[in-house]
Amino acid sequence: MYYLGLDIGSSSVKAALVDQHTGVCISKVQIPENEISIKAVKPGWAEQDPEIWWENVCKAIRELLKKTDLLADNITKIGIAYQMHGLVIIDEEGKPLRPSIIWCDSRAVETGEEVFKEIGKQKCALHLLNSPANFTFSKLKWIRDNEPENYEKIYKFMLPGDYIAFKLSGIANTTPSGLSEGILWDFKNEKPANWLLRKYDIDVSLIPDIVPTFSNQGKVSARGALESSLAEGATIVYRAGDQPNNALSLNVTEIGEIAATGGTSGVVYAVTDSLKANEMIRINNFAHVNHTSSTPRIGKLLNINGTGILYKWLKELLQVSSYLEMNNLAERIEIGSQGICILPFGNGAERIFKNKDVGSHIKGLNFNIHNRSHLCRAALEGIAFAFVYGIDILKEEGLHVKVLKVGNDNLFQSTIFAETIASLTQSKIEVYNTTGAIGAARACVLYENKWDQFRTMISQNDLVKTFLPQDSSDTYQKAYSNWRKQLEQILKL
Repeated sequence: MYYLGLDIGSSSVKAALVDQHTGVCISKVQIPENEISIKAVKPGWAEQDPEIWWENVCKAIRELLKKTDLLADNITKIGIAYQMHGLVIIDEEGKPLRPSIIWCDSRAVETGEEVFKEIGKQKCALHLLNSPANFTFSKLKWIRDNEPENYEKIYKFMLPGDYIAFKLSGIANTTPSGLSEGILWDFKNEKPANWLLRKYDIDVSLIPDIVPTFSNQGKVSARGALESSLAEGATIVYRAGDQPNNALSLNVTEIGEIAATGGTSGVVYAVTDSLKANEMIRINNFAHVNHTSSTPRIGKLLNINGTGILYKWLKELLQVSSYLEMNNLAERIEIGSQGICILPFGNGAERIFKNKDVGSHIKGLNFNIHNRSHLCRAALEGIAFAFVYGIDILKEEGLHVKVLKVGNDNLFQSTIFAETIASLTQSKIEVYNTTGAIGAARACVLYENKWDQFRTMISQNDLVKTFLPQDSSDTYQKAYSNWRKQLEQILKL
């Protein structure tokens, strides 16, 4: 028998099948091959139709069944990972009332700032561990304030993964971890922050039923089976946002362990047991997948919106055939890219700059010496420098970085990118050949609390390579110092 893992991203849906005993991935797919479009009706907005996610989920499942020649009955359990912080609102018939306001949408920044001022830093730190910022609660309040006709029709609000689980099962529910990423979980009282909703006249009944992260979260309904090609009765047993799920996929679950991802956005995610929140804007604190009231496990998440999206933009601009070709072009150039410096922050408001939208910038461009190879190297270095800048913020919170665990995909497939981070942080980077979809599938064993089996699945299957700090760390430091100088000039403006 096999477990199915789904990873609902803003770029694509990824799906994987793993053997229920060994965790070996027998097949994985990505739908669509090209990225899902993001609609920006106004500057700073970012929306996607939830039905597009569902259509791609169904296509991915059918493709897996076709590739493996398996019967649907062979898939018994389902784990779901998803893009965090998004908002989906449905009516009583289960239909979305509007496109989803996704994670990188900036429209609710001012809403979150106003709420933070009204509630106060002390109460936010004690109960929410975060500023409301530009997260799901603030987006919901924005709907109430700006689209009352839609607000009045809401039956339930959901995160993206909740919606996919709803489409499969017909049951609307969510998790404590999911509510915490929406800044809707009260950590002091270990229950939904109903007081926050009531304060802003939002009906608390709009919150779906709450189920544990690892639990029977619903079985595939007759309609879900018909549309998805899964067998009726297959059970959803796990759900988490993409970054907690990525950490779990890399076996990052205990205090002091750190995971990183470099996809459309960049994330550094460190696990602690601290329920104290000193930094609540640049760093966010969420309930990790194994968090309980008796054994706190908090994921400190530092996000950089403008990372892989810069590399994608550059690929299309230069009309290069692949990211591998871009990496090869970049390797022709020395550390520092001969003075050209790219700030990659062109994907909306950045939390590391306290929700300011500083934009992307190319500095030091010289038409006489710089070519596309320089641009490729400068882009990789600029993104890596942004990661290091973020890790420096985490260090201010008392975290010590010795090992970063990362997936063998996206930006970490670039030697330049990985060695730049390793050299500047003086840390080891362990690369694991896994994905969020594989991790979500393997997480199904934790429904029965089989942690030893889960960790064995990772240790026996995944570690592929390690990056270490390079001897030329002084040269990296000089290039990073130049980059920071350029950034500081922009921030002063």
